[in-house]
Amino acid sequence: MLNQQELLEKVKVYNNYIDENVVKKAYNFAFDVHKNQKRLSGDPYISHPIAVAAILCDLKVDTATITTALLHDTIEDTEATYNEVNKLFGKEIADLVEGVTKISRLEDKSKEYSVAEDRKSTRLNSSHSSVSRM
Repeated sequence: MLNQQELLEKVKVYNNYIDENVVKKAYNFAFDVHKNQKRLSGDPYISHPIAVAAILCDLKVDTATITTALLHDTIEDTEATYNEVNKLFGKEIADLVEGVTKISRLEDKSKEYSVAEDRKSTRLNSSHSSVSRM
């Protein structure tokens, strides 16, 4: 897991105009709101948003995108709210974080739908096989 300075250095490789204060504030905010959360592996939850930010650095994205990566699970998985993110980071970041949250919820619903369809198909195939054997 990259510490704050390592993440900033990774961004500076391609972007000398990074708003360091915003990235530092996002890193610290995300670290704080995720502090008591663990991943299934036992790793600190914050390792995920930091890893996402590091991957996006490889794509040479801007400050807003790095900031959003660090904050992307705050509204969904912590007590943080859209209004709090908006107040601390501005409307653009808050809207991006909320958008990622909505995409994540859609993906979850899509997975649920897919599982339900698979079960329905299995039941239909199973009952069709039973009828065919009669």
